[in-house]
Amino acid sequence: MAAKGTGVAEFETDNRLSRIETQWTAVLRAHGQSIAGARSTRNDLLLRYTGAVYRYLLGAVRDPDAAADLCQEFAVKFLRGDFRRVAPERGRFRDYVKTALSNLANDHHRARQAGPRPLEHDAAAPELPSEADFVGGWRQSILDQTWKALAEDNPTFHAVLALRIENPDMQSGEMAERLTAQLGKPMSAENVRKSLQRAHSKFAELLLDQVTDSLDEPTAENLEGELQALDLLRYCRSALDRREKK
Repeated sequence: MAAKGTGVAEFETDNRLSRIETQWTAVLRAHGQSIAGARSTRNDLLLRYTGAVYRYLLGAVRDPDAAADLCQEFAVKFLRGDFRRVAPERGRFRDYVKTALSNLANDHHRARQAGPRPLEHDAAAPELPSEADFVGGWRQSILDQTWKALAEDNPTFHAVLALRIENPDMQSGEMAERLTAQLGKPMSAENVRKSLQRAHSKFAELLLDQVTDSLDEPTAENLEGELQALDLLRYCRSALDRREKK
């Protein structure tokens, strides 16, 4: 449940991802897709995983500008239906995306090798990112989207939880002082403790929603398996148990 980093590299990546998301939104609208439509549609899911797509393509081509261009190409081909043949009969949305991205990256490398280039650049194409790298990027995108959903749903919960993660040893009283200044409303130590408990619970529920939407068949078994595969189950074990009992 780590909060986002604030280093220069993270800042540059966030800026680039923001631009790509804007471009993808324009592509969706150009294809007549509703951004505010059903959350379960794959076209709407596309926007959620900008980070995973970009990180994979960046690892595949080792060039931020080329990766951004390929992201745009991916969005257009995705909406045009060019990847229909790689979609599994049943499975996970991330498997579909991973196969489509692998094909796109391989096509990019083949096109580069077929064209004229200086002898000093006559080298083999870099290996595609590993499955572990892709899963890590997908996991990070899910966490990023969960943090975003928490901020939209309850800014106070988001602020309290982020502050706790960034400062795990900070006392509740000091947190209350920081949050009072940050949120512009009075917060007591007791408020902080209660908000933290509720924020953890809300984050877990939102995380389950994010993972559920990425599954073609979101059965209880498939959901738990995906959480384990992404190393996310530890964040929402109790929430999953409560959901299964309903």
